[in-house]
Amino acid sequence: MKRAIGALLGLAGGTFLYGTAEGLPVGLLLPMAADLDVSPSQIGMLVTAYGAVVMIASVPLTVLARRITRRKILSALLAGFVVSNAATVFATTFAQAVAARVATGLTHALFWAVVVPAAAELFRPGLRGRVVAVVFAGGNVALLVGVPVGTWLGEKAGWRASFLAVAGLGAVVLAVVATLLPSTPPGEGHATRGATPDARRFWLLVVIAILTTAGAIAAYTYVALFVTEVTGLATASVGVVLLARGVASVLAMLAIAAFVDRNPWLALITTVALQTVALLVLYVSGRQPVAAVGMIALSGMAFAAFTAALGGLVLQVAPGRSDVAAATLSAAVNVGITVGAFAGGLAVTGFGVASTVLVGAVLGGIALVLACGRRVSPRREQRALSLG
Repeated sequence: MKRAIGALLGLAGGTFLYGTAEGLPVGLLLPMAADLDVSPSQIGMLVTAYGAVVMIASVPLTVLARRITRRKILSALLAGFVVSNAATVFATTFAQAVAARVATGLTHALFWAVVVPAAAELFRPGLRGRVVAVVFAGGNVALLVGVPVGTWLGEKAGWRASFLAVAGLGAVVLAVVATLLPSTPPGEGHATRGATPDARRFWLLVVIAILTTAGAIAAYTYVALFVTEVTGLATASVGVVLLARGVASVLAMLAIAAFVDRNPWLALITTVALQTVALLVLYVSGRQPVAAVGMIALSGMAFAAFTAALGGLVLQVAPGRSDVAAATLSAAVNVGITVGAFAGGLAVTGFGVASTVLVGAVLGGIALVLACGRRVSPRREQRALSLG
């Protein structure tokens, strides 16, 4: 059991590092632009290119790697993560930085597909929700701690120091995973395939993932503008609001875990409903500081819990291999991020920043209707979990 817990913490460390590495260019936008002699918008393209690589490469890479044991593939991916981030440290031109980021994105695309079933295999099927929540919590801690600390380090010691630190921590996580993760043969283990395969429910899950993510991102992308222009708080308050949202997200991720194990589809419906209601209330009462901060935190909490429910459900309804299904959902989430940012941008331009949260609520509402339309009984879900 100690070995399994250690391996799980190593995998969660991997999601933390990938989340941190993905977000660092946002916090280090200005120093990277000045050092590489490009505009800040070009540095922003590093984030866009990274997301595009993950969206496009997740499924093809997962299919190609399906015959490799999870310990070998995860160790190779983490090694690639270390090398590509080290390459970012030594990039002297923007083109070299782009190449290094694309390489990191390629390892990210496959890592997130394999890490869910690999973590689930460490424990009995009845603990899947809790296991997935721990792994996904790493990504939320990255937003709460990793990116801010990396940004601070970059401001004090130069942006290259931040990527060097990420690469160094990656080497530690690589050692833990390579040592503790079992070498399960390809195609074996209770998490290799869905407990109750259902192609229609799986593709519905993909659509719900896109819509719910798009709704969350449409609002979150412009949350700083909302806080200052609609709520009327000082610019210095934005960091505090985002901190409250981040803390709520991590707590929600862990709190939802047992619920996901008992009734994953109801957990999904509940989280989508919470996000939708939070954004609607934020739209109506966004000028009230206490209500606005509370609803921003609640919406973040709901979306974090939603991702945990999503991870638990994919292990239940995957119509084929669970890693390919997880890769498809990872791509869907990145589609949702792209769609949400685009929809939020259109809303800001056409109707003002307050409209972004209304757009988010509408998208979440559509996802909620679809999720409720395919509701299954708790008894059937419990039977599915026991069969897994």
